[in-house]
Amino acid sequence: MKRILPIAVIAVVALVACSKEETHYQFQVSDLEPNLIQLASDEFQGRRPFTEGEEITVKFLEDEFKKMGLEPGNGDSYYQDVPMVSIVSRSAETMELKNSNSTVSLKGFEDFVIWTQKTDSLVEISDAEVVFAGFGIVAPEYGWNDYAGLDVKGKIVVVLVNDPGFGTEDASFFKGNTMTYYGRWTYKYEEAARQGALGCLIVHNTIPAGYGFNVVQGKHHQPILYLDDRGKENYKLGFEGWLTLPSAKKLFELAGKNDSELLAAARKPGFEGMYLGVNLSASIVVEAEYNVSQNVMAKLTGKTKPEEYIIYSAHWDHFGIGKPDETGDSIYNGALDNASGTAALLALAKAFTTDQKPDRSVIFLAVTAEEQGLWGSAYYAENPIYPKEKTVANINMDGINPYGKMKDVSIIGSGQSEMEDLLNVELEKLGRYSAPEPNPVAGYYFRSDHFNFAKIGIPALYFGTGIDHVEKGKEYGKSLQDEYVAVYYHKPSDEYNTSRWNLDGAVDDVQVLYNVGKSLANSDGWPNWKEGSEFKAVREGYMRK
Repeated sequence: MKRILPIAVIAVVALVACSKEETHYQFQVSDLEPNLIQLASDEFQGRRPFTEGEEITVKFLEDEFKKMGLEPGNGDSYYQDVPMVSIVSRSAETMELKNSNSTVSLKGFEDFVIWTQKTDSLVEISDAEVVFAGFGIVAPEYGWNDYAGLDVKGKIVVVLVNDPGFGTEDASFFKGNTMTYYGRWTYKYEEAARQGALGCLIVHNTIPAGYGFNVVQGKHHQPILYLDDRGKENYKLGFEGWLTLPSAKKLFELAGKNDSELLAAARKPGFEGMYLGVNLSASIVVEAEYNVSQNVMAKLTGKTKPEEYIIYSAHWDHFGIGKPDETGDSIYNGALDNASGTAALLALAKAFTTDQKPDRSVIFLAVTAEEQGLWGSAYYAENPIYPKEKTVANINMDGINPYGKMKDVSIIGSGQSEMEDLLNVELEKLGRYSAPEPNPVAGYYFRSDHFNFAKIGIPALYFGTGIDHVEKGKEYGKSLQDEYVAVYYHKPSDEYNTSRWNLDGAVDDVQVLYNVGKSLANSDGWPNWKEGSEFKAVREGYMRK
C-alpha cells in the first residue's frame, strides 16, 4: 500500500526536498509567446485531428520535446496511437413532430442539431414515440430517477439541460448551482442509451447550459470523432442532439402541455416522466472514416523515484477549418483553447529540463480530440502508459490567462482533492489566492482532460483564470471572461492578438503550475481525494492492494 500523507505533510516534505543550491526556474513571456503564436497560426489549420493540421501539430510537438532532450514518453516513441472513427451526420433538412391532429416541422441547424454514433450509411427514424423524462437522471444517492415507470425502449427521450439543483441555491440538493456530472450532456446520452432509448434530445437553455446554441450548431453536419470500438458490444442511440427552447415549447404545446408548468414540475422530487402523445420522424445520412490520431508524450525520468509519476496534460486539438464567420474567416485557430495550454506544457517541459532533475518522473502529455469528447485522455486512461497505481497526480491546462495579472485563480471542482491544498500553499507564497470557479453551473470539471484521470482515481488539478484583476478588480475580470464566451469561444475569432492579449498573468499562472508540480515531484507524499468526492473510493480501492 502506498503511503498517503496529509497535505500539510506533503507541503513540508516538498519544501525540505529542495536544497538551497537548487535552481528555481522563473518564467518569462518569452517562454510562452513564440510557441503560442506558432500553434495558433493559420499554418496549423486549426489543429483538427485527422487533418494536415494534426500532422503539422504533432510533428511540431515531437520536435520541441526532442530539442529539450526529453525521452520518448511511450517506449521508444513520442506517440500513443488513438484509434478513432470520424462520423459526419448529415441530417435531413427537417424533423417532423406530429400528434393525431397536427404536424410541426422543425428546421435543422436553426431549431435542432442531431448526430449519430452509428456507422450505418443511413439512420432513419419513422414515427417514433416521444417521451419527456425530466432531466434524464438516475441518481440513487439523491433518491432521483427520472426514468422510473417509463419504458423508453425504441422511443425518443426529451430531457432538460443541467440538473434539478440549478437555481435552487441549495448546495445539499444535488450541488445547487454547481453542476454535477448528472447535468452534463454526455451523461444524459449515456443514460438514455442504458435505458434502451432510440434517440435523445436535450432542451437547450443558455444559462443552465453555460453556452449559447451557436456552440451546439458547430456540430451541424461536421465530422465528430469517437473512439474506435469495433469488436465491442456497445449499444448506441439512433441519434443524439439538442432542441432550442422555442422548439421544445412547440413540442410541449403539440402534446397539450404547459411548458412552464412542465419544466417546473421536472425540478421537484417525485417527478414522473410521461409519454407525450407525439411521434417524431428524422433521418441522417452517415459518412464514417476510421483513422488513428495521436497523443504526444515525453518523459523526464526522476533521479530517486523514477517509477512514480506526475503527469502534466493539455489538449493540442481544436476545430480545424469549418463554417466561416461573418468576416469570412473559416480557420478555428483556438488560441486560448488550447494553443495557450499546449504552449504552457512546452514551457513547463523546458523549465523541468533546465532546473535540477526532480526525484519523481514527470510526464508531459499533449492529448488529442478533447474538443470532440475528451477522447485522447479517455483513451490514455483506458490504456495508461504509466500505471495508475504509480501515478501520483495529474495537472491539467486548458486555457491560460490572457488578461494580465490576477490576484486569484479559479479552482475548477473546488473541494475535490488535496491537490488544491498544495496549490494554495504555492499561491500564498506568491501573495495570491484561490477562489471557487465563478460559473459553477457550466460544469467545467467534467469538460476537460483532467476528468478522465479523476475517473480512474488519479487526483487531478485544473484551475482556470481568476477574475480579481490586479489593477481593475473583479467586475472587470469577470467581464473579460464573459466577453470571451460571447465573442471568441469556439469561434474563428479565438486568435492570438497582442492588442487584447496580456501574457503577464499567464506567466504567473504557469509559474504556479510549475511550483506545484515541482514540489510534488520532490515529495514522498501521495495526495488523496477529499471526503465526499466521488473519486475517493476508486483511488483507495487500488492503492490498498
